[in-house]
Parts: sequence; structure tokens; C-alpha cells
Amino acid sequence: MREEELIIYKEFEDGDILRDVVWLMEHYRSGDGRARPLFYKSMHRLAEQAANHGFYGNLWHCYLTNLLVNNENSYSFACEMRGEVEGSINKLVLHDIAIFKELFDYDFTEMMEVLKAPEFAVVLAYEGSSADSRIYNRRIRDRICTLAKHFVENENAAVMKATLTQFYREYGVGNLGLHKAFRVEHREEGAVIVPIRNIAHVYLDDLVGYEIPKKKLKENTEAFVAGRRANNCLLFGDAGTGKSSCVKAIANEYYDRGLRIIELYKHQFQDLNAVIAQVKNRNYKFIIYMDDLSFEDFEVEYKYLKALIEGGLEKKPANVLIYATSNRRHLIRENYSDKADRRDEDMHAGDTVQEKLSLVYRFGVTIYFGSPDKKQFQQIVKTLAERNGLKVPEEELFLLANKWELSHGGLSGRTAQQFIDFLLGQVSEQEPRERKF
Repeated sequence: MREEELIIYKEFEDGDILRDVVWLMEHYRSGDGRARPLFYKSMHRLAEQAANHGFYGNLWHCYLTNLLVNNENSYSFACEMRGEVEGSINKLVLHDIAIFKELFDYDFTEMMEVLKAPEFAVVLAYEGSSADSRIYNRRIRDRICTLAKHFVENENAAVMKATLTQFYREYGVGNLGLHKAFRVEHREEGAVIVPIRNIAHVYLDDLVGYEIPKKKLKENTEAFVAGRRANNCLLFGDAGTGKSSCVKAIANEYYDRGLRIIELYKHQFQDLNAVIAQVKNRNYKFIIYMDDLSFEDFEVEYKYLKALIEGGLEKKPANVLIYATSNRRHLIRENYSDKADRRDEDMHAGDTVQEKLSLVYRFGVTIYFGSPDKKQFQQIVKTLAERNGLKVPEEELFLLANKWELSHGGLSGRTAQQFIDFLLGQVSEQEPRERKF
């Protein structure tokens, strides 16, 4: 086998299994006493990867496919969300894919017989669990296992290359391609963008009411993913009104069009430039998401954010926007002493006010989410009850909801959802949902 002749697809993060199996392909007939133990070690590692990633079917093929979809190189970067590229690199990639095609088509039957290891047949037809894994959720896991089957069906290296390129066009490459949302961790090597494995499967249409705020958010996001001019966006208003849920919803709705969400907290603002440096040359659109953003008057971290959004020497990349949610309209706590007609130590009180307001002015779109009135709250409750199959008489449902909100945070979409969750919790799987509460 020719894995050492790979040109573009090299430096695999988990390439030890590849090297070991290729060594076995070349030496299993030699009588080398290391072959059989190494064969079983490879089985163990493939089975462990299946447990970690949730793979099923032919684990050797899934392993090779995982290497290809995660290898970030000049070709995969160029093809992510765009597809075919021109140039000589295609010849080099075709050379590499031809080697992978040989690995995919390799028949282990003789090796299993010579090394007296029939157990490898289980690895070639593995039945996995339907649950999410520690590395991938079911959506990503199924996508990789399906791609592995397509590679086997491809009759030659050229078709296999086209299949892989199409995958890069539809989903991208590596963590940023496969996952929707990310958080930032500060490690010894600096800021690291880490995938969030599971994000709530909520969409804008799932959120009851707030049609005007949702429309404004959707229009701005639509322009962004389409490559048109778009603005940084501040979602502000009362607690529990769906601001954060709206951001999760756009992560789900625009993932297939290349949108990715990176969650950042204000104590991580020192890592902002490092995060942007990692994503500015990628073909995705990134929203840096700051939830529940606000500052006390003694906190100065907001100055980092001001410089990033608008005002620093380096221009913010066109593929990055800032979306923030807050219960405060102006983000930074204001005091009566900030008013110009107050006499205190500040000789230029007006400048102090402008300094505090300057951050919110850097958000081109501000969207207000207010608490619903009683009628709107009841409509939210009714809609959620219908979606969840709760058949409670309307009068009784509203009476229970009114009692609930009085002691659980008042009128809000969050309170309505918590109330519905409470009702659902009172019904066992065996009981009909018409039960009276």
C-alpha cells in the first residue's frame, strides 16, 4: 500500500490505525510474530472508535471516511461550501484518492485466515447503538456512515473524489463543517473553538408570537448568509421572551447554507481576536453569539467589544457578525450620577453617558422582545398544549396557566413552556393525555 505517498491528505489527527493496518497489509504473510497481536489491537481501536463516534456497518470504511471528512488541507478548505475548484491541485488530490480507493476496496479475507482472526468479520459488519456518541450526534454519525457506503459504491477514484468534493460543498470539512455551534475554551495553546455536540432542535416557526422581531432577525441573517451587507444584531427585552431561542433557531435554519454559531462570554473577550483569526479565511459565515450580555459600570471588558465591532485598525471580516442578547437596552449599567445636571466628581458627565451608550450604537439592528400580555400568554399556552397533544379543556388550561405564572416568574414564553412541561410531567407514558390535572 502507498499511504506514505499521500501528497495533500497527510497529517491525520487519528492516523495510527491507518499506519498499523497498512503495515499488516504488507507484512501479514511474512510470519512476523507482531502481526496477529497488532491485528487484534487494530480491532480494539476500531471498536473503541465506533463507541466514541457511534459508527456502524463496516468500521474500517467508517474510519477512513472520518479521516477524509476531517482532514483540513488546501483542497478541502477550498471546496468547503463551494464545491469543485480549478487547477493542478485536482491531479494531486486524485492521486491521493486513488490510494484511499485501494484501502476501501481491500479484501481482508485472506488476512483473517492467515492470522487466524475470524473476529475481524464483526468489525466489517458492526451493529452499533442508535444513541448519540461522545464525539458526534446521530445526524453527523449517520452522514459519515452513509458517505462510507457511497465510497464503496463508487467505481473508481475519480467518482470517489467527486463524491467527497460534493460532501465538502454541502457540509464543509472538519469540526467547523460538521457541527452547528461552538464554544471557546482557553487552553495553554490559546483559544480553542470546541464543538457543542447537541443544540436544541428549535426553529423560528416553533416560537409562538413575536412575528415582527423574528422577521427582523431573519431578514438580517438571510442577508448575511447570502453574502449581502448585514448588521451586528442586539436582541434585548424582558427575560424569558425567546431571545436566546431565536439565536438557536437561526443556527438550525441556516446551517445548510454555511452559518455557524460561536458562543462567547464576556470574560473571554481577550480571546476575540484569536477566535476571529481562526475563522476569517474560512468559507462559512460565523455569528459570534453573546448571551445575556451586560456590564456593570466598573467593568471595562466592553471596550474590547467596541473596538472589534467598529473602531479598531483591523477591519472585521465580512464572514463574521456579532449577535448579542440582553435584558438591558443599553448593555451598560447607568447611574443617576451620569446625568449632565448632577454635580459630582465627573467634570464631563455628558462624555460619560456617550461612552456608555457607544457600545449599543455599534449594533446596526436592535430588536425588542417584550413580555406578552395576558391574552398573548394564553395563546402561547394554548399553542404549546396543542403541539404536545395535551387535550385539556381551554377554560381549565387557562385557569391552571394563570395560577402557574403568578408563582413562576410572570407572563413570558419561558413560563408558558415550563407550565406545559409540568403538565406533561404529570402524564405517564401509559396514561392518555386527556387526563384532568
